[in-house]
Amino acid sequence: KALREDYNKRFEEHREELKNLRAEQEKLWMEVKALREGQEKLWENVTKLWEEVRELRRDFREMREEQRRLRASFETFGKALNVTFEHYTCSLVKLMLENMGYFDVEIDRRVLLHEGKIYEVNVFSEDPLVVGEVTLYLENLDEAKAELNKLSERIEIVEKLAGKKALLKLLAVGNASKNVLEYLKEECRRMNIKLIFGREFEILT
Repeated sequence: KALREDYNKRFEEHREELKNLRAEQEKLWMEVKALREGQEKLWENVTKLWEEVRELRRDFREMREEQRRLRASFETFGKALNVTFEHYTCSLVKLMLENMGYFDVEIDRRVLLHEGKIYEVNVFSEDPLVVGEVTLYLENLDEAKAELNKLSERIEIVEKLAGKKALLKLLAVGNASKNVLEYLKEECRRMNIKLIFGREFEILT
């Protein structure tokens, strides 16, 4: 009897232990299943993320292409405006020369070669000698100084090539801030340069 009771007791212990092992095994399988589901979800999120990255790259490329097209359009438009402003400046200079007694003078853009370097003069006449630069906009004093230096260089080269002084030196500016305009007025008076400003082609010096 005692032996049977001991056997039954040990049997119950083994059965309880087996039950606990099965419970642990079930718990482990549940955790493995949860991990797999989590991994699958993670991969889904990674796949979705890469798809979003691809879309962003595609959108970015399209945006860059649109930006390039817009820049090209603005550059074309700017060149057209500059050519128009240049054309009207040449017409104004022709009138100025007529008032000075010079008629039927050809005023145009000229490209000159000096010491192996090419120089472009926006407003030019050989007889009488006229040298001018045209710009649509000067944003700051540095740009204004650079434009005056550019004009001075071209005046010096043209006078050297022509062997005589320029009758008329001019700078035409479409638009500029107040302080830039004041600086230009002062410098153009000092350098004996005609300053033409704005869409109304106001002669300021």
